Amino acid sequence: MATGRGRLLQQYWLGLLARRPRIGGDFWAPGSAGEAARSAGFRMGLGVRLAAGCAAQNHCVQRDVRCEKFHTGCSVSLDSLPSEILLKILFYLDAVTLLCMGCVNRRFYHLANDKIYSTAFSPKRSNWKVNSVEKTAVSMNLLSVGDKEAGYWKKEYITKQIASVKAALARVLKPVNPYTGLPVKTKEALRISGLGWVIIVKEKSGKEYTMEHVDLSINDSSVTIVWYGKNWPSLATLSTLDLCGVTPVFMDRSKIPTKNRPRWHSLIAKYDLSHLTESTMIGCDRLIRIFCLNPGLVVGLWQREEELAFVMANLHFHHLVERSTLGSAAVPYELPPHTPFLDDSPEYGLHGYQLHVDMHSGGVFCLCGTFDNLFTKKGYIENEYVKLIVISFKNSTEHLPLIGKVGLSWKTNIFDGYIKSCSIMDVTLLDEYGKPFWCFSSPVCIQSSSRPSDGPNFLGETYYVDYVDSEGKVHVELLWLQETEEYLIVSLVLYLRVAKVNHWFGTKY
Repeated sequence: MATGRGRLLQQYWLGLLARRPRIGGDFWAPGSAGEAARSAGFRMGLGVRLAAGCAAQNHCVQRDVRCEKFHTGCSVSLDSLPSEILLKILFYLDAVTLLCMGCVNRRFYHLANDKIYSTAFSPKRSNWKVNSVEKTAVSMNLLSVGDKEAGYWKKEYITKQIASVKAALARVLKPVNPYTGLPVKTKEALRISGLGWVIIVKEKSGKEYTMEHVDLSINDSSVTIVWYGKNWPSLATLSTLDLCGVTPVFMDRSKIPTKNRPRWHSLIAKYDLSHLTESTMIGCDRLIRIFCLNPGLVVGLWQREEELAFVMANLHFHHLVERSTLGSAAVPYELPPHTPFLDDSPEYGLHGYQLHVDMHSGGVFCLCGTFDNLFTKKGYIENEYVKLIVISFKNSTEHLPLIGKVGLSWKTNIFDGYIKSCSIMDVTLLDEYGKPFWCFSSPVCIQSSSRPSDGPNFLGETYYVDYVDSEGKVHVELLWLQETEEYLIVSLVLYLRVAKVNHWFGTKY
């Protein structure tokens, strides 16, 4: 019994010694001096253990050399597999992993792209309903994914996706509010599309920085997006800033898109930052100076360092979803060609116009006005502009106050503030058919007027607000009422470019 137990323990001990790693990383191996010494008993002298160790090490070195020769002569690798097998493997990977694989080499890039986009043509998907003939064609195409040229499925998917997004958004944006002339469900369209906005700041050296928006506020007829942080690049090195809308490529796979998932970029506007400090400064406080870049961009600089503090973009609802989703990363979305509305009485000038104007900041509105039945005679054309009077000096019943304090709120991750006499102005001008004729959302500044007004003299200091773009001008005259400490609008005039009017109605003013 004792002898049997001893043999069993001896064999168990020898097994442990054979599996125990040495300090150098080699293993004990059976055979030669090591096995002979262990078969003699449990106890081994130092010399015997050294001799056994050297013999085992030599055995392992010879084995590694043989293995190395085997792997060197073997030509099997992942890259050598046929495309059909690789596509089968890629089928089990998610989109993010596939995009990472696309960075390995050119072949993996095209295979991964083809795999990602070819799955979008599966007839089981509910996004696109196809008839039986189309199902058959799709099934036949799926059988020959590897036979298509590189990038074929990517192009096909983008075409399908753009068509699908257009159709879905067109259905949502079809109902129009007759009061504002804008889509009723703009907020719903923003939600279902997963739309977000980024700015791409580019250095003169070509390096790019992409920043996700930090804050977002939806107003009655516009959206305000804010970016701020501590890692802005130096202003002296910057050349341009691109404002882009971003939507997830795989709309049905991620309800909450993240910056790490594949997204579609749509360029909205491009701004020049190389001469920012030479552009129009519209206001300041003890910490910040703000500059305006058309269309609708506010750039805040620190007073001391003259470096970027925040960026604020103001986008009007008119064609906002289309501009933010249907363009490309390099080319903005182009509006469809306009078919002129025939003017049956051009001799009477413009008539039946409607204006909606808001002034706000940080969700607080100081002006919310609607003006109906605006008109102008044909003779009110001067200096290539058609003059449309909204509030007249002479009619005191039309004068409107600005409610509360007028100022522009700003915020960073450390400080926040309030710049007096600045605000965001949203203008929506509808033509006689109720169609949006001129729309914008832009920062404006109330400035002291040193020139005499065209109307009667008022008791109090006079101020004005001016806005100009390629389609028209806005001029507002205000009076400061010291007793109530508020501004009173005593004149509001729109100047519409004659070229815009002629293009819109097919006239020849």
